[in-house]
Amino acid sequence: MNPATALATVLVDELLRAGLSDAVLAPGSRSAPLALALHEAMRAGWLRLHVRVDERSAAFAALGIAKISGRPVAVVCTSGTAAANFHPAVIEAHESGVPLIVLTADRPPELRDTGANQTIDQLKLYGSAVRWHCEVGAPEERPGMVAYWRSLAGRAWAAAGEPDPGPVHLNVAFREPLVPAAGEAAWCEPLDGDLAGPWTRVRAATPGSVLHVPSTRRGVLVVGDGAVNVKRYVAAASMAGWPVLSEPTGGARYGDHALSSYHFLLGVPEFVDRHRPEVVVTLGKPGLSRPLLAFLRRAGEHIVVAPSLARWPDPVRSATQVAQEAEIPVVAGDDAWLKSWRAADDAAAAAVDAVLDAADEVTEPRLARDLVAVLPGRSLLLAASSLPIRHVDQVMRPRRGVRIIGNRGASGIDGLVSTAIGAALAHSGPSYALLGDLAFLHDQSGLVLGPDETRPDLAIVVINNAGGGIFSLLPQAGLPGPFERVFGTPHTVDLSYVAAAHGLPYTRLESMSELPKAVGGAGLRMVEARTDRAAGAALHGRLRAAAHGAVRAVIDAGAGG
Repeated sequence: MNPATALATVLVDELLRAGLSDAVLAPGSRSAPLALALHEAMRAGWLRLHVRVDERSAAFAALGIAKISGRPVAVVCTSGTAAANFHPAVIEAHESGVPLIVLTADRPPELRDTGANQTIDQLKLYGSAVRWHCEVGAPEERPGMVAYWRSLAGRAWAAAGEPDPGPVHLNVAFREPLVPAAGEAAWCEPLDGDLAGPWTRVRAATPGSVLHVPSTRRGVLVVGDGAVNVKRYVAAASMAGWPVLSEPTGGARYGDHALSSYHFLLGVPEFVDRHRPEVVVTLGKPGLSRPLLAFLRRAGEHIVVAPSLARWPDPVRSATQVAQEAEIPVVAGDDAWLKSWRAADDAAAAAVDAVLDAADEVTEPRLARDLVAVLPGRSLLLAASSLPIRHVDQVMRPRRGVRIIGNRGASGIDGLVSTAIGAALAHSGPSYALLGDLAFLHDQSGLVLGPDETRPDLAIVVINNAGGGIFSLLPQAGLPGPFERVFGTPHTVDLSYVAAAHGLPYTRLESMSELPKAVGGAGLRMVEARTDRAAGAALHGRLRAAAHGAVRAVIDAGAGG
């Protein structure tokens, strides 16, 4: 099967599973894959298909059907001005709250801006008049595409419907061939997925619609950035006997059920094989740990709790249910599941600590661990994107009394000095920031404060490894020729002079035992910790080896599953 046919087949099938019963088609060439998929669904009796010659008429016909039925209706056209002719009906649907799923076929990216026939700029063509827009991308034959397409269709259906119905726009780029041909090979993965229902079941927060999580002791609560109602869900997970895997900015790394070394645990295949959960409940947006993201795919049921049904966090497309509210039931039974997680977590944490505490030298992971530990109660800590927040995630021990924030929406390193200062001004206790040198230099203008401006109680701790340390942990590090200049991005800035230029008290951290004194004090101040990127990469390898070895030893002893 060719990629265009595969995408159209899966997209239409998933919309049908979600509840699509009517579609309106304005015929064209580039939209042929969608037209054929809709026609096949009509022949099978799954769909009422309405065909209109004029795109404007087609869109308004879909509007009328949706207005009366109250259900999303799909409307399909080819590329070019055909898509533009949908615009009046899209605006009407937006203003009157009518659910439409607008599917515009498009030329692939390589044909855009070339003078190719019937090719215009269709990206966000309808501006703010849609609840959600997505550039689907030209389909490719590789594993994982089916999950992407089905998840995408489910999100489109949810975004078009309750609680704020309106139009959504999927712009679908197709490369030729556009129709199936005899003798085509089978697709690289099953297109139907052996599904009995939709890929993702979505539940809006209406009275009586709280999702009841399946009763099981073999559950896991995952808490990422931006989570809400955290204490409620942590308490429920604790009563159910579940471990809690919380990113630092998730606000749930406290209490007996919170694990600090899940990143290392989930990097051990033997542990993961023995700890496949029956259900995972996710709050907020996880994204720091690749092993954690891979783990989400292994859950029998993955429930995402999200305030918005138009934008729910599901980076690996594994969500089986999405709800605005969920209830984790108290489950009777032994605590073998939780004990197994704890035993492995304790062993990994002890192994990591042994490596970090072997010397008093300043290292980035130890600085992250010890900084969180020594902060006084009611503290605020901003951790920069890239390595600092990941170090905190991997080695922070559970504790209360510290709120950790970061700019994890887009995960950029820009504006972090200014963000930290703004947050400190609004915080009622002591504040701290843990930044890399590039993040600090990128926003050093944030230190320019007028003489009448309030200066916050903020200690800015800058890890200076003379460049972008995270790249030393990525495959780019294996390219010694271009690596240092185009990835390592070294600099020769003396940060003490930057501090002096802005009148900031400055401290150079020489050893980890000096950390409590170095970050003490009041007012806006700066602490520099110099590290070496190559040594840091080697330390990461030792930490991983020690933690994985400790987890395997626990498994061999029978305490870890």
